[in-house]
Amino acid sequence: MENFYLVLAYLLIGMLLRRLPAMPDNSGLVLNIYVLYVALPALILKNIKLLEFSFALLIPAVTPWLLLLVVVATVLLLSRLFGWSREVTGALLVILPLGNTSFLGFPMTEALFGQTAMPYAVVYDQIGSFIALATYVTIVAAIYSPTMTKPTPKAILLKIIGFPSFIALIVGLLIRDFSLPPLAVSLVDNLAATLVPVVMIAVGFQLSFRFSKAEVSPLISALCIKLALMPISAWLIWRALGQEGLAVQISIFQAAMPPMISAGAIAIMAGLAPRLVSGVIGFGILAGLVTLPVVYWLLS
Repeated sequence: MENFYLVLAYLLIGMLLRRLPAMPDNSGLVLNIYVLYVALPALILKNIKLLEFSFALLIPAVTPWLLLLVVVATVLLLSRLFGWSREVTGALLVILPLGNTSFLGFPMTEALFGQTAMPYAVVYDQIGSFIALATYVTIVAAIYSPTMTKPTPKAILLKIIGFPSFIALIVGLLIRDFSLPPLAVSLVDNLAATLVPVVMIAVGFQLSFRFSKAEVSPLISALCIKLALMPISAWLIWRALGQEGLAVQISIFQAAMPPMISAGAIAIMAGLAPRLVSGVIGFGILAGLVTLPVVYWLLS
């Protein structure tokens, strides 16, 4: 639970900084630029060596990708029903499929389920959330970004390969088998450690409790999809396939995590409904304080 309290503290710091006259109005944007170009690539470079594909851990490896299909279909359907804008639709497609499966997921999994559950949590995060962050999120953000008025295959491809997170993924894969100098490792680790504090301070700085009428339905829908539909869908999928046990429990629990902070940073930098994204991430974390213990209780 300590990480939850840290996240809340970062949010509060951001909200307090917003009240300081010395803080420029674009401070949240500046912080997100730092995260996108420095902290997030460092996190990817740090974690790339942890990727280990194993058929023995198939359930947590497959679950995030199955849920991604469910979420994409649901968001596109609701977008048609409610008439959401292109930016709002793109924002929800970016932030909803992925959860905060490492910073919040790891410590909560270990605290509630024990050390034996951690391999499943790591696989869910690394093979699911992490790879999707560097691929799916990059592609969707490039396609839906309002800066691309008429997306063409060439323009989309150029924007994808130019995304810092995608570049970091490619570089990380190329140097995965090499031993970096201790100074380089320390630099990457230290920069990666700044991601969550900086992003959450930026979210707190931009967090608003006032939303336009057009933002109410996507906000409520986003929270319901992320905190309820995704864990329920994971439970239904594996129950229908006759699977049970700790691997299934951890997959469901990880699916119930609030939205991923890093995905939110990319959505904001892509110009995809920044106020809505900050609201979904901020309120999602607050709501997760209630929903995650409930999910654990239901699984126990």
